[in-house]
Amino acid sequence: MSPPNPTPAPAEPPLVPAAPVPPPLAETGDATGGVIPYKNPRALAAYYTGVFSVIPCIGFLLGCIAVPLGVSGLRQRAQRPIIRGAVHAWVGIVLGSLSILAHLAVAAILLFADRSHR
Repeated sequence: MSPPNPTPAPAEPPLVPAAPVPPPLAETGDATGGVIPYKNPRALAAYYTGVFSVIPCIGFLLGCIAVPLGVSGLRQRAQRPIIRGAVHAWVGIVLGSLSILAHLAVAAILLFADRSHR
C-alpha cells in the first residue's frame, strides 16, 4: 500500500483593497440648474397662481388658490428636504394673501362709496 498522495491546500487569493464606495449622488436639478422646483409641483403652482393673482377680477380667485397651494408646498418640502420650492411656496402665499386683501379692500371701498352717495 502506498501512502495517499497529499494534495496541497488551495492558496488563498491575495487580499486586494476594496475600491472606495462613492457617496450617493444628491438629487440635482435639470437644465434649469435647480431654479424651477419641478419635484414640488404644489409650490410651483402656488408661485404661478400667486403671480397671476395680481390681475384684476380673477385675482381674488387665484389668490384663494395660491395660499393653500403654498402651504401644501411648504409641508411637502418639510417632509422631503431634498426637494426645493420653499421660496416659490412663500411667494405664492405672500402674493396670494396680498391679492386677497387688496381685492377685499377695493370691494369694501366700492361698497361704502356707493352707500355714501345715497
